[in-house]
Formats: sequence, C-alpha cells, structure tokens
Amino acid sequence: MAYVGQSLRRREDRRLLTGQGQFIADLALPRMLHAVFVRSPVAHARIRNVDLSRARSAPGVVHALHGADLLRLLPPVPDTQLSLPRKWTALVQHSFLNPQQPLLAHDKARHVGEALAVIVAESREQAEDAAELVGLDLEALPALIDPEMALAAGAPIVHDRLATNQIGSFQIGKGTVDTALAVAPYRLKRRFYSHRYAAMPIECRGGVGLWDPRTESATVWSATQVVHWVRREAAHILRLPEARVRVVALDVGGGFGVKGHVYPEDLLIPFLARATGRPVRWIEDRREHLLAATHSRDQIHDVEIGFDADGRILALRDDFLLDCGAWNPIGAGIAYNTAAHLLGPYKIDNFAASARIAVTNKTPNTAYRGAGRPEAVFATERAMDLVAGALGLEPAQVRRRNMVPAAEMPYAVGLAYRDGEPIVYDSGDYPGGLDLALDAIGGLAAFRRRQREARAQGRHLGLGIGCYVEGTGVGPFESAIVRIDPSGKIYVTSGACPQGQGMETVYAQIVADLWQVAPEDVVVMLADTAQIATGFGTIASRSTVTVSAAVHYASARLKQKVLAIAANLLECAPADLELREGGVGVVGVPGQTLSLARVAAAARPGWDHGRPPNVEAGLEEIHHWEPPTVTWSAATHVAIVEVDIETGHVAIERYAIAHDCGVVVNPMLVEGQVMGGTAQGIGGVLCEALAYDGQGQLLSGSLLDYALPKADDLPPFMVVHQHSPSPLNPLGVKGVGEGGAVAPPAAIANAICDALAPFAVEFNATPITAERIVEALRRR
Repeated sequence: MAYVGQSLRRREDRRLLTGQGQFIADLALPRMLHAVFVRSPVAHARIRNVDLSRARSAPGVVHALHGADLLRLLPPVPDTQLSLPRKWTALVQHSFLNPQQPLLAHDKARHVGEALAVIVAESREQAEDAAELVGLDLEALPALIDPEMALAAGAPIVHDRLATNQIGSFQIGKGTVDTALAVAPYRLKRRFYSHRYAAMPIECRGGVGLWDPRTESATVWSATQVVHWVRREAAHILRLPEARVRVVALDVGGGFGVKGHVYPEDLLIPFLARATGRPVRWIEDRREHLLAATHSRDQIHDVEIGFDADGRILALRDDFLLDCGAWNPIGAGIAYNTAAHLLGPYKIDNFAASARIAVTNKTPNTAYRGAGRPEAVFATERAMDLVAGALGLEPAQVRRRNMVPAAEMPYAVGLAYRDGEPIVYDSGDYPGGLDLALDAIGGLAAFRRRQREARAQGRHLGLGIGCYVEGTGVGPFESAIVRIDPSGKIYVTSGACPQGQGMETVYAQIVADLWQVAPEDVVVMLADTAQIATGFGTIASRSTVTVSAAVHYASARLKQKVLAIAANLLECAPADLELREGGVGVVGVPGQTLSLARVAAAARPGWDHGRPPNVEAGLEEIHHWEPPTVTWSAATHVAIVEVDIETGHVAIERYAIAHDCGVVVNPMLVEGQVMGGTAQGIGGVLCEALAYDGQGQLLSGSLLDYALPKADDLPPFMVVHQHSPSPLNPLGVKGVGEGGAVAPPAAIANAICDALAPFAVEFNATPITAERIVEALRRR
C-alpha cells in the first residue's frame, strides 16, 4: 500500500485536541524567573540615559540591564543576516550595507517598541510593575515614516555610521528593455503599492532559558522556525561551543515567517538564565508582537510595460522601493524574492528590475508567508488586467497569450535565482491551470452572462485572476537522520521545525513508503538540536522538498546495510531480497521474511549477532541534501466578488485555486495549507493594515485596530490539484507552504476593479477597504 498521495489524518492532532500539546507558555520550570522588556515609546531618539535604579529596588526584581550594560558584558552581536552565495554576488550588480541590531539599543531608539532594557523578576506582574519605574531620558529626533522621504536629500539619518538611509540596491534584467519599450505599439505606466501588514500567529513569540552550571551548558526552548540558527547565535553570545547549547521548539502555534530568523530576545533569554543562575521565561503579548515582531510587505513599484495589439507583453520595467523599517534582519532576501518572481508564468523577453531598500523609523520588515512574492504578483497581475482593459480584451485571454506553454518545459527564464543558479521552471502547465481555475468557478462565459444580468439589476459582480510561480525548496541544505530502532521502528529526525503544517504526518508517509512499513511504525522527532547536530530550519516553502530528499538518500544507504545483514542471516545474496511488510524478505518467497527488529539485533556491536564481518555495527545514516536549485510551484487564483457601491462592502462569492506542487504527499494537508494561506492573503488585501502616524506611533497596536478576517468574511474555497512532478528531487515534490498567500491581493483587486469597471476606477494600492471604495466612487 502506498501512503504518499493519501489524505491521512494528522498524527499531531490527537495531542493538540486533547490538551496534551505543549507551547512555550505551558513550560514551567522550578524557580523560574520572568523577563519583561522596556521598549521605546518614541520612534527616533538619542538615548541619553536609562535609569534602572528604582526598578532594581522594586519588589521581586532579581536582575535588570540596559544597552550600555550589555556593551560591557557581551561580545559584538554576530551578523545574523542570511548570506548571499558567491554565485549570486558575482552575477548581480548590487550594493548592500548591514546595520546590525544590538540586543538592547544603547545609542539611539530607532522605532517605537525597540527594546531599551530588560527586567527579570520573580513573577511577570512584578517585572511589569518594575518596568514602569524605569526612567528614560530620550532626546527626540525627527521620525522617518515614508521611505521616499527617507531617501530624499537632507533627510535625517537613521543609522549615523552609514551616512545614508539607502542600505541596499541591485539591478537585474535581460534583453533590451529601452529599445523594446521605445518601439512598442502601446505603453502603460502605473505605480503599485503593497502596504504593510504582518503575520499574526495565535501564539506570539517567547522563550525559556536554562543554565546548567555542572555541564556549563544552556538549554533554550523557543517558539522559533530555526532551532539551529538560534543555537549558533546563542553559542556566540554565550562564548560556548555549539555542542553545549541545545535549542528546542515545542509545539509552535504558527510561524508564517515572523519566527523564521533570530531576534535579540532569543539571545538575551539564555544570557539572563546564566547571569541569574535560574531559568528565565519571556512571553510576548499581542501588543508587543505588533510593536516588536517583524512586519512585512510595504513596497512601492513603478512599472512600465510595453505591449502589442494582441496583448503580448514586449517589455517590462519595474523600479521598486522596499521600506525595511529600522533594521534589516535577513538582508536582501525579500527584495530579491520580489525581483525574481516579477515575470511570473509569462514569457517576456525584455525585462529590467531595480530595487532600493530604505531604512525608516518603523518596526523591521522581513518575511511573512510569501516573502516578497505577493508584492511582485500584485504589480504584474494588476498590469495584466490594465493591458487587457486598454485593448478591450478579456484578462484571461491576455494571460493565456503570454504564458509559458507546457510544451516548453523546462523553461529557462534568463535570470538568476537568489541561490545564484539560473531560473529554470522545472515543470508545469500554466495555461492548463488557468483553465482549471476558471472551470471551477463555472466558466468565464457563464460568469460574463451573470455579470451583465447583475448590472442590469444595479448589482456589481467582478471576476479577478491572480497567477504566480514560486521558487520552493531553496538550499543551501537540509539534514536528516534515519535509524532502525531495536524495536524495528524507523526513527527519523531533521532540522525542520513544524508550526502546524503536519510535518510528522507527512514525513511518516514518505518514510513508510521508502521502508514498506506502516506510518505508525515511523517515529518522527523534529525541532531539537540534540537530535541532529546540523540543520537549516523551516522557511521559504522548503521543508518537504529538502527533508524528503535527505530522508531518501539516507535511507538508500541504510537499506544497503540492512539488506547485507539480512542476506547474511538468510544465507542468500542481497540482490535476492526486498523490503516488505515491515521487514526484509526473499523475493518470490512470501513466508521467508525477517523483521527489522531482528536485523537491528544482528547489527549490534559485539560478538556473533549475525552481522557480516565487513559491515559496521549500527543501523543509522545521515544525509545532508544540498539541492541543485529550487523547484517551481505554480497556481492560478480566480475570485468572484460583489461590491456594494453604497457601503463599499466587498463580498467574495466564489474563490477557486488551481495549484501545482508536484507530487502531493497528503492532499488534505496541502489543501489546508493553500486555504489557510489564501485566507491570510484575503485579509491582507481587504482589512489588515499596520498604520503609523507622522511621529512613528503605531495606530493599529491591538487586534481592536488591526482587523483580521473573520470566518464570515471568507468564501468556500475550491482547490484543484495539478500534478507536475519536479525532476530535481527523488520524490518529485515542490513546496506549498507559502503559495496560498501570494495571489489573493492581486485576484481580489482585479475582481473589485472588474466589478466597478463601469465607473472606470482603479485600485493599485492595498488595502482596498470599504472607505477607499466609497471615496473612489464619490470622486468619479
């Protein structure tokens, strides 16, 4: 029986639904202390003094530190940004500066919510009370909120030592854009803006640190997506070998990228545990999350597009600006993701993109589900609809005429990906996906008839399309260990860190097929650096692609050993054996089978257990999978909306998704990922927004002001699977984790514009709220 391809129930759900899950806030250790951070109340200020004297004498306070203290106590903070491979830096014209965020600010506060001090007390309440006693002497400086103003001559400088607010830029391209635009029969220019919003996992960030003086080692429990990355940086701060730092992620209540890098708090908690000699816990509350956990999106795109009378795109230029906030925790990754995905599923021979990264006095900006791709897709897909509108063509027709046909796969795009390798779409049928999504909503012709009938009745229906491709399974590597337990169970561990995706279930299905056992006979242990010494983590739609390959190759080597030992026991050749029914048997002889437990017993070190003399003891293999480059998932989203022109309310009537992630390991879990991401994308385009006033104060600092979508805001989702296996990994899988969130802003915006086409209004900036719709209609 093959388990890959089946919708098995998640094995994680039993513990989670019966209250047996354990999150950071559930972890209570004896004599545990509680940390609270004192955060800047202003967006930009020089720090004259942080007075902790009253706080240190407050009831229950055990320890208190500010930024100047840490300068004396700790080594310089390491560069925690994701490095760019040499291949990329050799190919792409670029310039990057790297302001490194301190664990506690000591010279300037650069955004509201930046940590200035930390209080450690016997209880959280006592720590919070003491934090109120901290005296802050801050010299207010002009706040920069607009990235274009930040790059203007004479603007205040956020990072004095850099003498500029532009901390990054690069250019990529192919063909002859200027010439192609000059001769194009039609040209169109627009500015597109993807506004700032962020991941809102149900569990905010948090961590617990424990110092063991006997072994001089630290254990960190963190709500993170990257346990090995946290371990590396914590070891540096503590001046310890990595072997003496263990990092564990318990059940993590959502990540979505916001927990996908190392924060200052991640490193301070183990330091405080060692300094106090007691366990220390920090739990982020929701307001703190909105102020201090990283935000996302916030890009301005100036696009020029040249096209002919048939709607074929002859040239595309995009000059875009990313507001990275006060710091840039993961470097150029987001901006280059945007640039690399601008062409989408289309054949466009002449292309140029230039990016600038500006610092402002807002919360730092990094990855949130999609990580630069939604911004690219919003710009390109809105432009596709505008081209269709300018020519009086059907938007689906314009897309189909420009799409890479299935017959041309694999398709070389002519640009480099962020791993430095050429972008080559490995497999897929993009026109077929468009047709499937349109069929799922009842067909385009049938909708246009309904739309005309609705308009005759004074109702406004619209159909919007959003197409995208997504590079997934990026390197540089992922590791996996496969071991045959003495019980005969298959033990698997990896550097992947789950946050609700169902990884334990998916990996058990993959391993069960590799070893011809039941999934119940596979033990999956993840997110613990004590289980595997080397790992990368779960970001960028990569884990199923990379872990499945690592497991495959580790299993391949281990199978050779298992067959050699079984052949010795059965007195036959290894070539005569096969894996079957949870053991090893002779091909064609049903009754002659050894259990894996018997093979494991023979593999023990020592005398005469049945292991051949030329085979080492033990049944364990590790493999570090280094993918040659990314696999390319793809999808088409089609939305039908109805807009109330009196109130501006947008009701989503139908929503269809044709998604291709190669071989589908568990269709139910893939659909859950796609639907969940789509819900987040819909929230991003219609209601979620992180708004600042002119002084850099966050106006949407609670869930009363930050409007998450509710269940009744969302339609039923129709998900259609395409299956285009990737040739780049043994299982043929592609990533799926981020894709759902990429297309909804474009699809919904296009649907709203289509609904309001009689009024000739355009919505090229998000969020598209009811107020903005009413105002746009009033102006018309």
